[in-house]
Amino acid sequence: MSPEVPPEIFHHQLQQVLDLLGIFVFAAAGALMAVRKNFDVIGITLLAEVTALGGGVIRDVLIGAVPPAAFTDLGYFGTPLLAAGLVFFLHPQVERIMSAIDVLDAAGLGLFCVIGTAKAYAYGLNPIPAAALGVTTAVGGGALRDVLAREVPMVLRWDKEIYTFPALLGAGITAALIEFDLFGPVTATAAVTFAFSFRVLALRRGWRAPRAWRRNSGTSAEEQ
Repeated sequence: MSPEVPPEIFHHQLQQVLDLLGIFVFAAAGALMAVRKNFDVIGITLLAEVTALGGGVIRDVLIGAVPPAAFTDLGYFGTPLLAAGLVFFLHPQVERIMSAIDVLDAAGLGLFCVIGTAKAYAYGLNPIPAAALGVTTAVGGGALRDVLAREVPMVLRWDKEIYTFPALLGAGITAALIEFDLFGPVTATAAVTFAFSFRVLALRRGWRAPRAWRRNSGTSAEEQ
């Protein structure tokens, strides 16, 4: 399959700005976790870079877009360094605006699941695998961050507001739009907005994914 869908959804400059904003917010979240874990400056920087770029690097390696964009564009690699430096010196102030960061993180989630799906499709994947890599783009960095920080990845935790499902819906909508030749800047924006809104609603209303049927909602002793 030839790349019929361009990896860039919006005008080049606009998409680059959106990419960098999303990377910055993801990196700040990673750096904050490192601060809470009492990591040193290397650990803070590493978690910032991994959180921001890990999902995209996994996607690019799997689809053969090598070297990954994270290593060919200085802006992509440098933005997490900026976020790490900001959190290193100003983490108390950044902690105070966590609710705003959560909203921006939701925007990054929506943007990256759509962009990741479109890029994977453009490199020859069928819609379902492309959507899977779209989800990976959005949540893969956070999962790697949690593993490095010796935490249960947030994408697997039942006691946190749903995170992966909005990305899954956004990627699925994107794949369907591409398959039916309806994908473009307007519909892509709608898919991003849908995933973003779903995540924000989950945060505001405390939505969580269901556990196994008839499983008690309380945390049992073996889960401690």
